[in-house]
Amino acid sequence: MTQVDQTEAKPRLGRKRDHTRDPEIMDAALDVLSESGYDGMTIDMVATRAKAGKATVYRRWSSKAELVLDAVACMKSSEIDLDDLPDTGTLRGDLVAMIRTPSIRDGERKLKVMAGIVSMIARSPELAAAAQEALVEPRATVNRIFFQRAIDRGEIPADADVEKLCIIGPALVAYSVLMLGRPVDRDFLVENIDQVILPAAGIRTER
Repeated sequence: MTQVDQTEAKPRLGRKRDHTRDPEIMDAALDVLSESGYDGMTIDMVATRAKAGKATVYRRWSSKAELVLDAVACMKSSEIDLDDLPDTGTLRGDLVAMIRTPSIRDGERKLKVMAGIVSMIARSPELAAAAQEALVEPRATVNRIFFQRAIDRGEIPADADVEKLCIIGPALVAYSVLMLGRPVDRDFLVENIDQVILPAAGIRTER
């Protein structure tokens, strides 16, 4: 076979997709989603926010639903390191130690994203599962660890309803942000711990 024949015999490969901009595009999708909701969101809006061509977005995701699903699932990347959690010796100390400015901002954004996909969750079991895993479960896992420690120390009753206790704080934050439109700050979160969460767990505080 001649050199020309060998060259022609090689399969022609299509240009590889460039995935380096995927994180920027998905981050832009989350921003648009939190601002406009799923029904108001368009691929054009995402492309503009990400400073990318619409064709670039469509080459990676064939539909808005696929883009949203991937973007929400990737929010897990900001999960807290479970091997480096505070361990202050008290339930209150552990809960308060988790109140940090970056985590407050991240929590508010997650709530707004959750509000943005409510209309789609009922139609998409896959998105519902991704939202639960990325938006709810990471902090619930942390809370379970804190409440179990408190049980093991004898600080709260052994039959405390840990699952119910885990959702009190997030529920209060969600109501404040989504229903009342109020920003969440450290004082609000500490007040929730002292006046609601600890009493619900069987701990009285004078603070």
